[in-house]
Amino acid sequence: MRWVQAITLSERGITLRPLTLADEAGLIAAASDGELWRLRVTSVPEPQDTRQYIQTALQAWSEGHRLAFAVTDSASGKVLGCTSYHDILPAVQRLEIGFTWYAASVQRTHVNTSCKLMMLTHAFESLGAKVVGWRTDNFNFASQRAIKRLGAKLDGVIRGHALRRDGTVRDTVMYSMTAGEWPESKAQLLSLLAR
Repeated sequence: MRWVQAITLSERGITLRPLTLADEAGLIAAASDGELWRLRVTSVPEPQDTRQYIQTALQAWSEGHRLAFAVTDSASGKVLGCTSYHDILPAVQRLEIGFTWYAASVQRTHVNTSCKLMMLTHAFESLGAKVVGWRTDNFNFASQRAIKRLGAKLDGVIRGHALRRDGTVRDTVMYSMTAGEWPESKAQLLSLLAR
């Protein structure tokens, strides 16, 4: 049996549900809100590549190392973006949260904090994760600020780690949070959402 099961999480008007091919049009619309694929430091698919993006995520799920979610507005069902559990390592009870992006119109709202609160709560309190990690491009400063805001700690930088879509090589900034750090981070996220 898989350590991470396909699950739907819903709170504060946001629903995370397993990504399917039926989400293609919704993802295209969300990415088009801000033309997010133009950002060289993200993995947002260009419109014509969205179906392959979903298929790659579904293949990773079949191999047991990624569960991709469509981020949706609970009331309307509108797709707002995408996020994933990935690099799922049951033997050491570790997983990462990533492949995260949102339509420009919902960035800097409660959406990201709500998603991370749901995902972290599920990871630590339901799955019994010992560590949750994040990784981001060394030039994705917005992502680095958002990860630190969650209470994650900097693990380090892997230099010359991955290719960007433009063919340049990026350094990858690694962060993590342990189960012991989670209660304080949870309290902080709940406080942020209460404002």
